[in-house]
Amino acid sequence: MTELRNLERELHRFRSRVLAAAAFVLVGFALLGARLFHLQVVQHEKLSARAEANRIAVLPSVPNRGLIVDRNGVVLATNYSAYTLEITPSKLEQPLERVIEQLTELVEVTPRDRRRFKRLQEESKSFDSLPIRNRLTDAEVARFTAQRFRFPGVEVKARLFRQYPLGETGSHLIGYMGRINQAEKKAMEDWDEELQANYRGTDYIGKLGVEQSYETVLHGTTGFEEVETSAGGRAVRRLRTHPPTPGNTVVLSVDIRLQALVEELFGDRRGALVAMDPRNGEILAFVSKPTFDPNLFVDGIDVENWRELNESIDKPLLNRALRGTYPPGSTFKPFMAMAALTSGKRSAGTVIHDGGSFQFGNHTFRSHGDHGLGAVDMHRSIVMSSNVYYYSLANEMGVDLMHDQLEPFGFGRRTGIDIQGEATGLLPSTEWKRRAYKRPEQKKWFAGETISLGIGQGYNNFTMLQLSNAMSTLLSGGQRPAPHLVREVLDVVSHTRRPVEHASLPPLGLKAEHVEVIKRAMHGVTQGGTSTKVFAGAPYRSGGKTGTAQAVTIRQNERYNAARLAEHQRDHSLYIAFAPLEAPTIALTVIVENAGFGAAAAAPIARRVFDYWLLGNYPSEADIAATRRGESVAPIGAPRRAQDVPLPGNAEVMAGFAPPQSVAQGAGSEEVRR
Repeated sequence: MTELRNLERELHRFRSRVLAAAAFVLVGFALLGARLFHLQVVQHEKLSARAEANRIAVLPSVPNRGLIVDRNGVVLATNYSAYTLEITPSKLEQPLERVIEQLTELVEVTPRDRRRFKRLQEESKSFDSLPIRNRLTDAEVARFTAQRFRFPGVEVKARLFRQYPLGETGSHLIGYMGRINQAEKKAMEDWDEELQANYRGTDYIGKLGVEQSYETVLHGTTGFEEVETSAGGRAVRRLRTHPPTPGNTVVLSVDIRLQALVEELFGDRRGALVAMDPRNGEILAFVSKPTFDPNLFVDGIDVENWRELNESIDKPLLNRALRGTYPPGSTFKPFMAMAALTSGKRSAGTVIHDGGSFQFGNHTFRSHGDHGLGAVDMHRSIVMSSNVYYYSLANEMGVDLMHDQLEPFGFGRRTGIDIQGEATGLLPSTEWKRRAYKRPEQKKWFAGETISLGIGQGYNNFTMLQLSNAMSTLLSGGQRPAPHLVREVLDVVSHTRRPVEHASLPPLGLKAEHVEVIKRAMHGVTQGGTSTKVFAGAPYRSGGKTGTAQAVTIRQNERYNAARLAEHQRDHSLYIAFAPLEAPTIALTVIVENAGFGAAAAAPIARRVFDYWLLGNYPSEADIAATRRGESVAPIGAPRRAQDVPLPGNAEVMAGFAPPQSVAQGAGSEEVRR
């Protein structure tokens, strides 16, 4: 009986275990079935797309970047294709240094290449593909390809390189291309999805100038390739291709021959020149000296060149036309005169006595050479550049009225030019001083601070772009089109030209008779004033105003002596000008740093610009050398036709480009161009 009971108990226990196991198996199969249903039915579309994505790789195709050309079709920025050898550090199976050493057996890797790679590595992530060598030869590509199996994580890629055929010419306005850094990648995260998608596969973007500001126009539309891949990630076949659309061509308003001429006239001197058409705001030349070679940045600039550019006392990377701010000196006087006329503080016929100095309290404000001009009206005050006239005018107007009258001309605010980085400048006011300083005694405006503002000194600091823009506003009777470097875009698909719209400010409505007073006085500067010798014999009529601006403050009662000062502490030479007198087509502002009197260095450059723009004359080499030395502009050699003078570098004109029609303007008995 005991044995039977034990057997029954064992059978019961066995059956229980079998039932539990069967239940467990059934539950397991139920779970598997449910999971299978979820994967095959509920998530079918999602997982099918994922499987397809694993099978198909979508590779972005970076478009050809658009060209940049000048107003006559001269190519300023173009592209060429070359092979690069690139390393992805995260995919390497050996130490990086060992891999590079092995690579040098197949391709040349210079110390400069190593330094550039190290810098890129510091700026990038480990899974980024970084170039160790650019522009491989066909032989180097063949040698590496034959040994590629030895180098997982290393591959040869074909990419487009940006090229600037004219080298340093116009570098500040054109800008340059550079590799996208981490800060720029982070900024791209805020772009909309469509724009982010268009930059997949793009490693280089515009950094300065037109390259930066018109990045999306030049970039083009990224294409793609759908490639079927094996489980190991190797391409099996190409399924579908959508070709990229090249970027559009950006046409500048700049005449690059004029740009090259001005840069040549400056020579080794520092300074800036902005020439623009007062009728529409087009920039004709936008010069900053010294320049730099943008081709240095295309591959990633090396340490030596970067140190040389960045640490040079001459600051070649500073765009002086856009960001350099200077006291305007006596070039400010025509605008002060216009402010007096507009505000009613003085009429053109008001006469004051210039005795050589102006006394305000215990301070004596002196004139040039401490000699007086006697009776001076507005016309003579500009022609002979009377300081006393404008000392007294500033005292009468006060700083806030001066600010209110001159701010609409664009002084002390950005002009809105179509490239980034413009400096604001400074047109002082009592409100500005209250905001600018912290201590109560510093916030107060003293009446004596107003006096020197009248002659463009004191707190006044403007860019050459602002001065040129103000001149254009005055000449046009108050019209205020935005200064701009880009005039139109050539669409590569439709082959049509699309003018670029630039917003204008409401006109000032200056009185024509007031404008004529200033224009006649500025013309007098070239006939019997401070720039008479420079413009002697010119077959056209122009207007101008010389200026000399302090680079450092001279103590009271101490006379300026250039010989006792270091070269970088000497006065700046300025000149503002326009031509032809009857219907101006060009207005310019030029500064030559630390070069002294305006008529000695700046005005001769303006004369050469007008001879080129109005007559088509390109000075001889001897005349260019004489201009650099500040000598007479009387011709030494026969002028050359502008179109006969070769441009620097490997210049070419875009095929099929038709330059804009010239507009003939009368200048006395001579016909002038454009």
